Amino acid sequence: MNFELGLLALAAALGVTLLLFGVPPGWVWPLVLLPYAARHLYHLLRLVRLIRRQHRLVPPFPRGPWGDIYRGIAQYQQRGRKRRKRQIRSSRRFREAADAVPDALVTLNKLQQIDWANPAAAELLDIHWPRDDGRRLADLIEHPELVTFIETGEYMRPLDITPEHNRALTLSLRIAPFGERKRQRLVVARDITKVYHLDMIRRDFVANASHELRTPLTVITGFLENLADAPTTPPAHRRPLTLMQHQAERMRSIIDDLLTLSRLEMTDQDTTQVPVDVAEDLAHIVHEAETLSAGRHHFRVAVDATLLLIGNPVELRSVFANLIHNAVRHTPDGTTIDIRWTADTDDPLFTVTDDGEGIPAEHLPRLTERFYRVDRGRSRASGGTGLGLAIVKHVLKRHGGRLLIASTLGVGSRFACQFPPARGMVRQQTELDLECIRRVTTPEAERDCS
Repeated sequence: MNFELGLLALAAALGVTLLLFGVPPGWVWPLVLLPYAARHLYHLLRLVRLIRRQHRLVPPFPRGPWGDIYRGIAQYQQRGRKRRKRQIRSSRRFREAADAVPDALVTLNKLQQIDWANPAAAELLDIHWPRDDGRRLADLIEHPELVTFIETGEYMRPLDITPEHNRALTLSLRIAPFGERKRQRLVVARDITKVYHLDMIRRDFVANASHELRTPLTVITGFLENLADAPTTPPAHRRPLTLMQHQAERMRSIIDDLLTLSRLEMTDQDTTQVPVDVAEDLAHIVHEAETLSAGRHHFRVAVDATLLLIGNPVELRSVFANLIHNAVRHTPDGTTIDIRWTADTDDPLFTVTDDGEGIPAEHLPRLTERFYRVDRGRSRASGGTGLGLAIVKHVLKRHGGRLLIASTLGVGSRFACQFPPARGMVRQQTELDLECIRRVTTPEAERDCS
């Protein structure tokens, strides 16, 4: 600024000098200010030329305000270069890390076209980048459910596929939205061939072992029954024989549940799709639960008798029975068990709620594991097999539903089965008064409705 003021003072002194030498005033100030304006125009045009050609501004810089302008732009350019270098290094590290990942990674744009793929995608999915840049993923991977899987946005569960170029592979496909408005997709394909085969071996072993155990157990149970009922059996032997019968019956229940689990795990979806009268099934299940309870629990039942459910009747009945019987077995005397079957925001919802002791939070994530028990001694005494919730989880998976568990110590527990809206079906009342089914919890009430 001082330099600029000095130039203006010099121009003013030059103008006064010219006036003293008799130069007309109309010529003095143009002659004095023209070099000053020319200097500004020169620096302005030079700066525009350097910026257009993307030249780096380097010293020496002009003196005065133009030097400050040049210096500020040079500092901005330097910061931009450092930022670009960091971005390039980050991008390079990301590419190197993505290339080192053994899973196939593919990014899709909003049109489901391939933007980029790592080297593992060539081996696992036969997708080569940049050869397949711009092609649709569904055109390269032939699978009947892939397009629906991408478009629906329901990415909670992976999609298992077998690629056409290598039928020996089994891949688990996951998709995650990202980018602006979550319109881009990151596809991750993991090789689960070994896990899949190990799981198949485990399933076959459980199924075969259960079948093999059934025959000797039937023989043992038959002899125990004959010995317990025989008049020649000494009285001192009757109690051990009765206990042996109970344990044999428990073993039979475990084997039956293991076989059920093995059958459910063979496929993720069930082909039996018929309307199931949930209200009628619940009437019989609640009656069984009241018999099991023997008056030790209080039942509240609220059922929408017009709401049907599309699915497998046998499997769905096992879901409802397992949850209701669990509430009876694992809650103390005097507990109130609330059973509801309603359409919650268009989603068919079955809930079993109790005001019992509740379940500690650390146990909730593992409740659906096989043979997992919160209180091992008490669970075995109640007669459970430890497989009920595992069966419930697999049946719901086959029907596109979810098992929601919530519990608070000292308050109670809530087990909810949420089904997709497409599974629900509303019907009109027929000759049978469906409102009467809603109230059926005892044989007497059932006779009154008939």
